[in-house]
Amino acid sequence: MKKMKLTALCLALAAMAGLVGCGGSASSADTALPDGDGDPAVLTVAMECAYAPYNWTQTDDANGAVQIRNSSDYAYGYDVMMAKKIGEALGQEVQIVKLDWDSLVPAVQSGDVDCVIAGQSITSKRAEQVDFSDPYYYASIVTLVKKDSPYAAAAGVADLAGATCTSQLGTIWYDICLPQIENADILPAQETAPAMLVALDSGAVDVVVTDRPTAQAALVAYPDFVMLDFGGGDDDFAVSEEEINIGISMKKGNTALKDAINEVLAAMTTDDYNAMMDEAISVQPLSE
Repeated sequence: MKKMKLTALCLALAAMAGLVGCGGSASSADTALPDGDGDPAVLTVAMECAYAPYNWTQTDDANGAVQIRNSSDYAYGYDVMMAKKIGEALGQEVQIVKLDWDSLVPAVQSGDVDCVIAGQSITSKRAEQVDFSDPYYYASIVTLVKKDSPYAAAAGVADLAGATCTSQLGTIWYDICLPQIENADILPAQETAPAMLVALDSGAVDVVVTDRPTAQAALVAYPDFVMLDFGGGDDDFAVSEEEINIGISMKKGNTALKDAINEVLAAMTTDDYNAMMDEAISVQPLSE
């Protein structure tokens, strides 16, 4: 009986691949059968589900949210939108797996999930551990302060000197950007993006460094925040291109999945990415 079920599944997948090919989709998707959870009909995607507007947790399936594995809650946001596009192209059902930030890479390495779509920068350090797709978003670095802060008029990194600051654990914001602030009092990194925003809102810190989408979402939830964009000039944070390019990670050697994802991304433009991000920001929860 098990053998008959497996044969039926294989035939169904083969038929589905043929239909995709007839529809004109990329041929690499026909052979991409990622196998994170043991079911090639399911694309398992890991994310924090706590990093709006990239991803967040909600209680229902509003706006097309996807139920989180082993939970009654749902996930939505830019990353879920992207996961659904990829799943549709591969003819696979998307399953969202909620993990903390430090568990994302190990989950890919162990094969528990097919890929991570979670606002990860494509850094050389991470690329030693996992393979990355082409960028699926380009996130510039900005600073958040409160409107009544003495740093609200800062025009560059030099004007943040002496600030008490923090950011999220395991990010370029914390590891690369904060040390560039002269005489900064750098507090321990926060476990999540919402936690770093709470630290700023409570007055525990003067400054939070993050990326533009996270900051734009924060401005909706915290109207007394101000976003400072130093414009990439001489007095901006010095970051490499790899540190602001956001990619989808997967187990090393999974070239079929990587090629299939890249074909989906190749059909999209920067305007498409920005429109999706604007939509995510517009429907994000106002509080975490």
